[in-house]
Amino acid sequence: MWVVGLTGGIGSGKTAASNFFAEQGVTVVDADVVAREVVFPGSPALAEIVEHFGNDVLQADGSLNRASLRQRIFANSSDKDWLNQLLHPAIRERLLQQLQAATSRYVILVAPLLFENGLDAYCQRTLVIDVDEQTQIQRTQQRDQVDAKQVESIMAAQWSRQQRSAAADDVVDNNGSLAQLIAQLKPLHESYLTIAENT
Repeated sequence: MWVVGLTGGIGSGKTAASNFFAEQGVTVVDADVVAREVVFPGSPALAEIVEHFGNDVLQADGSLNRASLRQRIFANSSDKDWLNQLLHPAIRERLLQQLQAATSRYVILVAPLLFENGLDAYCQRTLVIDVDEQTQIQRTQQRDQVDAKQVESIMAAQWSRQQRSAAADDVVDNNGSLAQLIAQLKPLHESYLTIAENT
């Protein structure tokens, strides 16, 4: 399976980019979606999280309160490490299952921490969606209704723009409009198809 790892900082436009690829018939495997699946109500991982953090991290319906958990782990690095050790193996296993089950000519693996978590090891090529820091903060505040300080702490836990861009095979600038983003993604899609077919 020929895999393109798609990443970018918070608020960079990874979803807009992965939606474009999905519309071209490319299978998209999303680490954020998988991360939610492994903590569904009734899952072993959610039971362990509640045992560790208490019922405060649950919503009224028994599902995980991600905002509450996020605040807890960003305030305490040992809690963050504990959570990562619990979830990363389960997420990785499910990601690999979904990649292997894909039937399109190539697959997009979307992961905010693609490089940080070593998921680029499963990719033949990597694509970074890049925006400036101010745009990241504004977009994330609008989308998630959070203050700038929380966005900045999330950005601080991710690689810098310079690190990501230096590690990537392809970098797309998403400081402009959606149309401008798609205009850059179209030729990449064509080249990925060609390379995947000849590999």
